[in-house]
Amino acid sequence: MRNIILSPTATIISFLSLFAIVLLVGVWAFVNLKSIVTPASMALKYDMSTLQNKSIVIIVAFRDFRDEEYFVPKEILEQVGADIKTASNQKGTAIGADGGEVNVDFLVSEIKPENFDAIVFIGGPGALEYLDNEDSYKLAKETVANGKVLSAICIAPAILAKAGVLQGKNATVWSSAMDKSAVKILKDNGAIYQNAVVVTDGKIVTGNGPQAAEEFAEALIRTLTAK
Repeated sequence: MRNIILSPTATIISFLSLFAIVLLVGVWAFVNLKSIVTPASMALKYDMSTLQNKSIVIIVAFRDFRDEEYFVPKEILEQVGADIKTASNQKGTAIGADGGEVNVDFLVSEIKPENFDAIVFIGGPGALEYLDNEDSYKLAKETVANGKVLSAICIAPAILAKAGVLQGKNATVWSSAMDKSAVKILKDNGAIYQNAVVVTDGKIVTGNGPQAAEEFAEALIRTLTAK
């Protein structure tokens, strides 16, 4: 077998070709990864002023809220003009299950739903520990009574169910093959459970977990702009 010896020029051309291929692959991966992890693509469906003059309160557990359920919808809603405030069961810096931090503007008990267009409950491991209480129930009832949009994602629809506002309403909630307890809470409190990612029934929007974050935000936009 003969050894093939490339000339210096051929070697340089081969190296440059290989470098160009690696560079193109890297650029392609960066662009595609960015499109996957950046929720801005959802906001591009709407005008930047779609939710101008709309005020929304997002409620998180002071510890262990689900990060993407808060940050993804918040970014999308802000990009289409909404003013976002954050509430929790304590003041200070709320910390998500994945370490995300958010400044708390006010307590759940301080929220006056008549001053806002939508109230959003975020799920996560800490949701039922910190938000499953009379303050949340009262807020949910008052939100509905004032004709405002009420929404919850992940395990948080169980809080709405316990508040009695899902009676006769289609709704979804987080569940797994091993844990259907939240579904039982919905059914026991009169909700019509739907095995769906996001469910809208009138002015109530529910989502079943972090994978629903973008679709959940879009459903909120549609509900807030419905005639």
